[in-house]
Amino acid sequence: MTSDLLAPLDLAFWNIESAQHPMHLGALGVFTAHSPTAGAHAADLLAARAVGVPGLRMRIRDVWQPLVYPPTFGSATREPAPHFDPLDHVRLHAPTTDFHTDAGRLMERPLLRGRPPWEAHVLPGEDGTSFAVFFKFHHALADGLRALMLAAALMDPVDMPEPRPRPAEPPRSLFPDVRKLPGLVRGTLSDVGRALDIGTSVARATLGVRSSPALTSRPTGTRRIAGVSLDLDDVHRVRKSVGGTVNDVLIAVVAGALRTWLDERGDGSEGVAPRALIPVSRRRPRTAQPQGNRLSGYLIRLPVDDPDPVGRLRAVRTAMDRNKDAGPNRGAGAVALLADHVPPLGHRLGGPVVGQAARLLFDILVTSVPLPSLGLKLGGCPLAEVYPLAPLARGQALAVAVSTFRGRVHYGLVADAEAVPDLHRLARALTEEVETLIIACGP
Repeated sequence: MTSDLLAPLDLAFWNIESAQHPMHLGALGVFTAHSPTAGAHAADLLAARAVGVPGLRMRIRDVWQPLVYPPTFGSATREPAPHFDPLDHVRLHAPTTDFHTDAGRLMERPLLRGRPPWEAHVLPGEDGTSFAVFFKFHHALADGLRALMLAAALMDPVDMPEPRPRPAEPPRSLFPDVRKLPGLVRGTLSDVGRALDIGTSVARATLGVRSSPALTSRPTGTRRIAGVSLDLDDVHRVRKSVGGTVNDVLIAVVAGALRTWLDERGDGSEGVAPRALIPVSRRRPRTAQPQGNRLSGYLIRLPVDDPDPVGRLRAVRTAMDRNKDAGPNRGAGAVALLADHVPPLGHRLGGPVVGQAARLLFDILVTSVPLPSLGLKLGGCPLAEVYPLAPLARGQALAVAVSTFRGRVHYGLVADAEAVPDLHRLARALTEEVETLIIACGP
């Protein structure tokens, strides 16, 4: 294992973290247990297998490198931990009756920075028929796809395609290679133009914003999570009737559920069209490297104020098509790419300011996490449900993550526990919205 400097976006995630807003991803996997001791056995397996997964032994350490080109000030490196004890990262908990409630409390705890930033918590079910594993991976260590690969490496062996290795990078030199200067200049000018386009789009996206106080929150550091499981066949039925993609339908379901939820709680949905950030992976399929984050995004206005469920879906489809035509490298949703234009020291000094600015850029995160269709098992126990969970940005009360797995759609909702005490009502509204769309689409 070798060390490498964090990419700019990784460094941004590392530096915008605060005690009230930890920047880790989560995933709650529910397994069918074949015995009351299956959870304890799963914890033993996770600890034993973690030793053999190189990515799980990587810690993040601050570095200063003035004698390389370009000089590096205020950066951090991802490197093997000198001492790695898997028992520091895998914990078996007491039996529980509610996996989501326990995972919510665990979600609010920041990961310790002095060791590899990940954890696995095994939650046995009180009835002995199931157990859950709650994974946490810091966003500076992995994006959603990379985190999935790390977690899958701890499951029972399956035949998976080998990831394509990343070509070895040449060592840094004290001086630039003069032969590459013309290309570097052209690339820099192109990057500057792209940054200006993104900045202009962000400014335009803030005009005429009509969100809802229910989606904002003062930092409390508390977390509540909820999970919703839907039939993927129902989603395909709607998609075939109206058109678009599965992801279009899943986003429209969020818009409709927000409408129902806001109206029920008395906040009202009239005129509400919050900005949703839709992350887009820039990682090539079957590529394990490079580590860290390779993300851009799309920004759309969720048509919460539209009373017609089919109209909401068509509005989402139009907005997503417009974003796809423009591509993931331009537009307000590509704001993550601006991290590439900030020097490491700027990330370190400006991290707290950037963290507080998230509320100005978007109102809610709606992210899709790809999962393999393989039947994953742990200790012979099949994985039945998996709920992805996204970090909560400062000033925001709600984040939504969604995945499809073996014929089911799983929504993972993360909320500030004090700002959204009625998260269960929003979860129920997601199920109701799918039923509403099916009825609206007709036979």
